[in-house]
Amino acid sequence: MTTLPGDLVEAAGRCLVLGFDGTALPDELKRLADTGLGGVILHTRNVAGRSELRSLTDELRALRPGLLVTVDQEGGGISHLARAGAPETPGNWALGVADDTGLTGAVADALARHLTECGVTVSFAPVADVHRVAANPIVRTRAFGADPVHAARHVTAWIEATLAAGVAPCAKHFPGHGSTTVDSHLGAAVDARDEQVLRETDLLPFRAAVAAGVPLVMTAHVVYPALDPAAPATLSRRILTDLLRTELGFEGVIVTDALEMKAIADGVGEAAAAVAAIGAGADQLIIARPDPGLWLRCRDALVEAMADGRLDPARVVEAARRVDALAERFAQPPPPSHSPVADIGLRAARRAIRWKPLPGPVLDPFVVDLHRPPKPALEWSRTDLVRVLREVMPGTDGVAATRDPVDVADVLRRAQGRPLLIATEDPDLHPWQAAVRTALLAGRPDALLIATGLPDAETEAADGLCVYGRGRANLRAVAEALL
Repeated sequence: MTTLPGDLVEAAGRCLVLGFDGTALPDELKRLADTGLGGVILHTRNVAGRSELRSLTDELRALRPGLLVTVDQEGGGISHLARAGAPETPGNWALGVADDTGLTGAVADALARHLTECGVTVSFAPVADVHRVAANPIVRTRAFGADPVHAARHVTAWIEATLAAGVAPCAKHFPGHGSTTVDSHLGAAVDARDEQVLRETDLLPFRAAVAAGVPLVMTAHVVYPALDPAAPATLSRRILTDLLRTELGFEGVIVTDALEMKAIADGVGEAAAAVAAIGAGADQLIIARPDPGLWLRCRDALVEAMADGRLDPARVVEAARRVDALAERFAQPPPPSHSPVADIGLRAARRAIRWKPLPGPVLDPFVVDLHRPPKPALEWSRTDLVRVLREVMPGTDGVAATRDPVDVADVLRRAQGRPLLIATEDPDLHPWQAAVRTALLAGRPDALLIATGLPDAETEAADGLCVYGRGRANLRAVAEALL
């Protein structure tokens, strides 16, 4: 690595937010903390329990008191701290359906209070994306809705409650990931809509977030040709500096989504992207992959780029100063204050359910739960509806499937003489679910349909039960509705 003054090497270190494996700190992470590491991002793989997690976060701060400890804790199905007893919440779309900003704030408060107990002070939430395209595979129920004004109100409520709890919230994914048809974890994503449409829809929740004082904004690895045809937002000076900084007036920390996502890694590559993102105006780079070699390549790429003139050292120093200012406010968890509202997540999930009331309780049903597998990097475990219903109705039976084949004849045989429930999760995106449902309905037209994701036309036409999420709170609310 090229020799640079130590303060510039430390400034480059401030720009990194690193993920690691297991519940013990890797030696390379400790060494990087000694040379200015900005932060770490926790995942389910780092969590054994609440007390163990607090010991881990205390150990991290002992390495460097200004280290930011962060996590993706959106609620609903995206909860990396479930093993640490995180509150069960229904997810953003369900909160948008309930449409009570006080309720949204109470849910955000409960999640934030739990984070402070665990020693986590930065939450990469809320999702400020607006779900506008039916075929979008990645935002969906993570958004508060499809209407930008509606979403903006709930984004504001989430941010204000999280800040009040002493945790730094983060609005993501700027300038909006809700109108792509590709998941940027998996490939290049493009939003080809014109600039006026982008400004009238996707930018509104981010404007509201800035007005609410959000201290971090996360970038989208999405190309917006109307804004910058040459680069995804993460690498675009036009989007990060001209639009977010200058036009929207954002003065906090701009953090990238994970650089190892394929939209970046399969394009310019992580190390080159690190240089381009900081040059474009980003302040911190998430590298969630637990790969010390990758961490060092990205850090060293920043140092080399400063040494050979491709990256202005003043830009890196500016980024480091923003990170330090954030750490001054949020690196240390605040002391405990009030307790969150008890069972707020379940209360919210109950409020979100939409359904035609049943003539009586549905007891000991046979359940066919059709859903997609967990998304890598976001969902590390998922609970199926059969298991949750069995907790309250031990006589429940059924099958859970994440892909074909489902033995329809066997299901119909086993479900004889008992209520049949058919649950789907976004069958418009996963046609195998619709096919299984159609085959089951041919034999059991009396079956009750349940939508755990966004409901499709068939579920709505049948007055099915819609819960708008797959968090445990959503599925527990299904059990209550049946009873």
